[in-house]
Amino acid sequence: MSSESIIKPVYQKIAIDIANRIVAGDFAVGDKLYGRSSLASKYNVSPETIRRATILLSDMGIVKVTKGSGIIVESVDNSLKFIDKFKDIDSLTSLKREITDLMTKKNQIEKSMDNVINELIDYSNRFNKSNPFVPFEFEIYEGLHIVGKAISEVKFWQNTGATIIAIRRNGKLILSPGPYTVFLENDVFIFIGDESTYYRTKQFLYEE
Repeated sequence: MSSESIIKPVYQKIAIDIANRIVAGDFAVGDKLYGRSSLASKYNVSPETIRRATILLSDMGIVKVTKGSGIIVESVDNSLKFIDKFKDIDSLTSLKREITDLMTKKNQIEKSMDNVINELIDYSNRFNKSNPFVPFEFEIYEGLHIVGKAISEVKFWQNTGATIIAIRRNGKLILSPGPYTVFLENDVFIFIGDESTYYRTKQFLYEE
């Protein structure tokens, strides 16, 4: 699985930390920050990392870097905007990661459910005479009267007594399809019921 990382570059973390300190009042507008070597020592990073952090802060209008004067705090407001910007990015990235994780879990659940259904169908086919509650599969062929119609629209349960638990569509498994799920050609739907349910469903689908 590939998911977007929410780990920030070190120089970006340092820039955010400095912006937070400006907002907190540790540094006022016009104050001079420590020199690059002092900042490098404080954050335990290379001078190049500090250089990239100060360039980012400078680009955001938070500090002004001049030869001779060093790094001067320029704006508290821009510090706030900078922090808010990265808060928004963090929120979006976190949501993207959560969606990716949920989609992965959904796919894993569907795969597991598919395996269980196949095992159940195989088992039931061998022992269906002694099992009053059996899963069945039916394929939706071209020309059937339910093609393009929703489950509730054709009154599927009322007409058959069958409870649909899943639909196989384009190689994917749709679990617990709702009443507004539409039957499409080449769908294979899986339902549970007894022997009479099987014959009622078969008649409803293919003989109506």
